[in-house]
Amino acid sequence: MPFDIPAREKDLGATQRIALTVVACAGTTLLATPFLGYLDLANIVMLFLLTVLLVAVKLGRNAAILASVLSVLCFDVFFVPPRFSLAVSNIQYLVTFAAMLVTALTTTHFTSALRHRAREALQREQRTQALYQLARRLAGALAVEQVVEIAEAFVRSQLSARSVLLIPDGEGRTLKAAPAGAPLPTEPHLAHIAFDSGERVRSGELRGLGYADLYFPLKASMRICGVLAVAFDEQTGEPGEDSLSLLDALASLIAVALERLRYVEVAQDAHVKMLTERLRSSILSALSHDLRTPLTAMVGLADSLFLVKPALPGEALETAQALHEQAERLAGLVGNLLDMARLNAGEVTLRREWQPLEEVVGASIKLLGNALTGHPLKVTLDKALPLLEFDAVLIERVLCNLLENAAKYSPAQGPIELQARQSGAVVEVAVLDHGPGFPAQRRDELFNMFVRGHGESGKPGTGLGLAICKAIVEAHGGTIEADNRPEGGALVRFTLPVGNPPSIEEELA
Repeated sequence: MPFDIPAREKDLGATQRIALTVVACAGTTLLATPFLGYLDLANIVMLFLLTVLLVAVKLGRNAAILASVLSVLCFDVFFVPPRFSLAVSNIQYLVTFAAMLVTALTTTHFTSALRHRAREALQREQRTQALYQLARRLAGALAVEQVVEIAEAFVRSQLSARSVLLIPDGEGRTLKAAPAGAPLPTEPHLAHIAFDSGERVRSGELRGLGYADLYFPLKASMRICGVLAVAFDEQTGEPGEDSLSLLDALASLIAVALERLRYVEVAQDAHVKMLTERLRSSILSALSHDLRTPLTAMVGLADSLFLVKPALPGEALETAQALHEQAERLAGLVGNLLDMARLNAGEVTLRREWQPLEEVVGASIKLLGNALTGHPLKVTLDKALPLLEFDAVLIERVLCNLLENAAKYSPAQGPIELQARQSGAVVEVAVLDHGPGFPAQRRDELFNMFVRGHGESGKPGTGLGLAICKAIVEAHGGTIEADNRPEGGALVRFTLPVGNPPSIEEELA
């Protein structure tokens, strides 16, 4: 057996109990007859009472009652004068008969009750031991298939029933039988009721039809993991409260085991993703460091071509200008890679200072220079903006990336807006354009590395700008989101916490 539990006591049949009771009373009569002339009748009565007690302990209540009646009759017929007759010569023997019968019945009642409690205690001990072994085996299960096998073996050995585990699919809409489960027909509607309500569902109409008639939700600490469906055979009878309580405990243990397996899988996936991200960041960092030096040299060499005396021909200068622009662009991409690697590795230390936001906005616009040519820029800043504590270089990088993206995807002469206002405990900064906007189906992926809003677009880029913006803003304790404007165009909004800015005293004239 899968669970090392003592076998249940096999009860004797009614005919066997009656036969053994008659034999016991007859044996007591034969045993006491030789002592009739040597023992008082009161002592012989004790022998019959002892027989009744033994029958009550070994054979149960009904056999003990039969033994009480037979003992009185045997004592009257074979020992009370006149012998071999039910007649009584002395009226006091009637009192003896009554006392003997009452004593025998009382002894039978208490002995049978004690025996019943002992059997219940033994059964509870067996089931407790079975649950302990079940919990120990489930704690060592490494796959759902093992959980299914252990649960089915427990139900089969302890309750002589069949069971199957119903596990929800990835979307949580359909309950399917767990792999390696026994083939047991179930009623999907009842299973979903148990899964949605978290309560036990019982159907007497399905009993005897081969379908599972009991459905127990597998309730874990955070969610319902599935449903345990159980079918009792007609020969086992209707399950009692003890069996239902045992199945409730079984469902709880299965739910804990399934939840543990789910957390193990999530932890393994997170660990693999962490290692993958760490490896990617290391590769990006190494490549960025190795590429930055030759790219800087290329930019310098391209600039030096304009200083050659005598001056180079016009076509050569155009080639030098193109070389300079492409080298600068590639250097910017390498810088983005290096910044992203540093941000992911947590190696960037914020140099926070209390400063006005408009200074960083002005520096960002000036730094972009020709990138905003052909795009009218409208800046709207609330006059009551408080001082903010942030790293000016990093926030400048965020504004440059957002404005450069807006200019890149806006049509020619398309206006760009930059707005900032205080909203409660944060300051919201938004960059708006009149371009095609973001694809609705990919909006949640825009802030991942190497993800572009329009992957097939001919616009140059690597998909790191928004990822860098997100890392910088979250490092400052803010949030960032992308959306589409109702009138058309894209909107990127980020927040910075207000904090407790220092008070500034006005200088006297």
